[in-house]
Amino acid sequence: MVGIRALKKIWFDGKLVDWADANVHVLTPGLHYGYAIFEGIRSHDTPRGPAIFRLREHMDRFMNSAKIYRMKIPYSQAELEKACVDTVRANEVATVYIRPIAFSGYGEMGLDPTNAPVRVAIGEFEWGAYLGQEGVEKGVRATVSSWLRMDSRSLPPQAKCAANYANSALAKMEAVVGGYAEAILLNSAGMVAEGPGENIFRVKNEIVSTPPASSGILRGITRDTVIKFLAHEGLAFQRTDFTREELFTADELFYSGTAAGITPIREVDGRPIGTGDYPITRRLQRRYEDAIHGRSPAYNAWLTYVA
Repeated sequence: MVGIRALKKIWFDGKLVDWADANVHVLTPGLHYGYAIFEGIRSHDTPRGPAIFRLREHMDRFMNSAKIYRMKIPYSQAELEKACVDTVRANEVATVYIRPIAFSGYGEMGLDPTNAPVRVAIGEFEWGAYLGQEGVEKGVRATVSSWLRMDSRSLPPQAKCAANYANSALAKMEAVVGGYAEAILLNSAGMVAEGPGENIFRVKNEIVSTPPASSGILRGITRDTVIKFLAHEGLAFQRTDFTREELFTADELFYSGTAAGITPIREVDGRPIGTGDYPITRRLQRRYEDAIHGRSPAYNAWLTYVA
């Protein structure tokens, strides 16, 4: 986890405000019922200054999450994308994690949020690799959680909603208490879904696979990035379900996510994964680092430059 150091500004309801002034009332219904949608985006330093990675795709998902939850965002997508850029510029820190959030605000209470005002904020903070730099380099130890990924008949997993992450928090805490860095959640059919905050990929016989959207995952932006990288690397790829046992017998496993980047999994439930060399994961990591830091012209269209 990360201790948040105050930066200068947060974009809140249409304007940049001082960090300490971005507050909400304790009776805000978004706090009580988890009725909030959010995104996780990163800005990185590049030879041309700070650049936000795949901003449009993240904000596409943000607006789609709002649509799924019948939340009427009082700003256009273009206005929100500009607000992300303005906030990075105002804080004068190139490498930051960007957190847009929309939530039902103070004024109404109850399970029907229709009449509550929708408030929107964009905060930023400095955050290294979510699973640690050592994890990125050496791989992390993971465990299959006793908690199942919530089913689409209960909550819509394609929406990045705050309520969904209570499920993730239970799995994460269970893993940490058990001495693991991260969890892997199965779905209600017993198939692998994803990590608490990451998608998961499996490599077997040089074929890379990841669970399909129908398995109850969130369609990750970094997941989509990896899938495109695989085509550029000329590697075989499948969207397919796989079982818990197929985790144990993989040649490589890795997590993908904006917070985690591309992080290899070296062990699942005490079983070492492959040889520990991660050759395909390393190829993807290098391509990802070049893309986010503006070192690869092929992916320049994914960067929104701030300066």
